[in-house]
Amino acid sequence: MCRIAAYTGPAIPLENIVVRPVHSLLDQSQHATEAKLAVNGDGFGISWYDDRGALGLYRDVLPAWADDNLINLCRMVRSPLFIAHIRASTVGETTRVNCHPFTSGNWTFCHNGQIPHFRTIRRRMMAALPEHLFEQMRGTTDSEMIFLTLLANGLATDPLRALALTLDQIGAEGDDGPTKITCAFSDGETLYGFRHASSGSAPTLYVSAVLDHGGRSVASEPLCGMAQRWTAVPQDTLCKVTAQGVEMVPLRAALVA
Repeated sequence: MCRIAAYTGPAIPLENIVVRPVHSLLDQSQHATEAKLAVNGDGFGISWYDDRGALGLYRDVLPAWADDNLINLCRMVRSPLFIAHIRASTVGETTRVNCHPFTSGNWTFCHNGQIPHFRTIRRRMMAALPEHLFEQMRGTTDSEMIFLTLLANGLATDPLRALALTLDQIGAEGDDGPTKITCAFSDGETLYGFRHASSGSAPTLYVSAVLDHGGRSVASEPLCGMAQRWTAVPQDTLCKVTAQGVEMVPLRAALVA
């Protein structure tokens, strides 16, 4: 499984989340403690917004710990909102286009988990995409398909409903095992986190209390040794992080609506 670390708040160097904490995302690339695999070495990526809202992206297939450019980039780039991801691949080969995060317009998305029956639904899900989103597809992962399907289902106007519709399109789990989706995504204004499993437990995701620099983080594992400063995101709940605070919205609210 992969690992995620994201941030929103006053602009800070990316290294404050990705590199410097005692259990930073870089540390988790070799020493994950809440995943099936301790090592996540199948590529990495970071998307970030600048103070004008423009979206940047850096991805590579190297293990995060093996790329000196990553450390230099994280030291020099400051951002008020960014998402970082390290990959342990389940679906799709190790190529740059399969590394997360993915971007489209002002949206960026990354995913931890898998759709075990993806090969049986991939063609159907591709056919359901509108032409402009189908043309954006570059890789072969279930993660990119989830992102494009969310966009097709109205992510920009109602993220909770888009999640419900997308899960409906993915359908029930097959004989290969349960669908597990933990993701972080943003439109440059709000940072979202979400967890779902068709059965069992979804990969972990936490949201922090206010950090020293005034922002908050959403991460697969607490980045510091003070676990009490982090709250687990419940399954089937959309976590919304803004300057006003944290809001947890159950997925059933979309089903009722």
